[in-house]
Amino acid sequence: MRCGYFDVGACRSCTLMGVPYAEQLADKQRGLEQVLAGHVDTGAWGAPAASRESGFRNKAKLVVGGTKAAPTLGILDGDARGVDLRRCGLYEPGLDRAVTLLAERLAGSGLTPYDVPARQGELKHVLLTHSPAGELMVRLVLRSPGQRRRVVELLEVLAGTPGMPPVRVAGINLQPEHKAVLEGAEEEVLSAERTLPMPLSGRTLHLGTRSFFQTNTAVATRLYEQVAGWVEDLAPTRVWDLYCGVGGFAVHCAAPGRQVTGVEVSPEAVLSARRTAGSTTGLHFRAADAGAWVQEQDPDEHPDLVILNPPRRGVGAELARWVEGSRVRHVVYSSCDAASLTRDLEAMPSWRPVRARMFDMFPQTRHLEVAVLLERRAGR
Repeated sequence: MRCGYFDVGACRSCTLMGVPYAEQLADKQRGLEQVLAGHVDTGAWGAPAASRESGFRNKAKLVVGGTKAAPTLGILDGDARGVDLRRCGLYEPGLDRAVTLLAERLAGSGLTPYDVPARQGELKHVLLTHSPAGELMVRLVLRSPGQRRRVVELLEVLAGTPGMPPVRVAGINLQPEHKAVLEGAEEEVLSAERTLPMPLSGRTLHLGTRSFFQTNTAVATRLYEQVAGWVEDLAPTRVWDLYCGVGGFAVHCAAPGRQVTGVEVSPEAVLSARRTAGSTTGLHFRAADAGAWVQEQDPDEHPDLVILNPPRRGVGAELARWVEGSRVRHVVYSSCDAASLTRDLEAMPSWRPVRARMFDMFPQTRHLEVAVLLERRAGR
């Protein structure tokens, strides 16, 4: 893949830009195997799950800069001035159209981009998510609520714009502070629908405005299918999905005769997961801190299998200690950081990875996702 923004130095976020994709994939796999060499045997590795090298992103997180008449959507340069990246080649086709058309309509909206050096203006970020069904979630991050009318008018203009994907969910997020954070705590949903349906693998997940979902829908689907396949082979009767988010793994692992419980600290994500679950028998979600929740459960009711899908920092010492001392027979660990995965595996010496696979969620960068299936070592 070639990128004009990268070539002229306007954006260097994709640190592997220009490296042939086959070479990127091989280097990532080799590096991952080296980091996990003391834990994962060579024979445990499956073939890496490759991505399209361009046109794969379902999200756009855009800083708004420039002026009211000529806004930029992209990033900020070293002087905190807007750099326009509206034609980034990583966006899915529908997301690409949405970013382009929104940028064009933004110029006539009356919304003033936030000027970081001057600490003036209103519109800070535009956050878009594109679904496999071609629908959008559109969120605008404002400094104050006074521009609500202009946002509503902009959404009406977008709805009548030829070629614009339909906006299923729209919202305003308020971030009044002058600091480098993407969004604030206060959110208003403007649309009748509060969740964006994400159909994949015959199931439909629901994303709330503050819900996390993987950036690469196609590779995320393969990750869910791989983990579901491992779980199906083991046929557990009770599964806990810890750090379950909107329930991607839990939903894919649900089956007749199986009890699956998802635990997630975000109440909004749990509401989304419950909507996804609907009336599915044996599928339940709890809003709680995973580390604290497991300590409160009856040891006689421990599951056969646990799925761990923690944030980048990993599960940490407390939960690793619980897993090490539990009666659980198998663990699936999905990680976006090989270093924290290694630390957690070192804290769980009774466990041996028997399957492992890399999922290339982020072509053109060194970031990746890895899933491992763990079983207890003999005699432990």
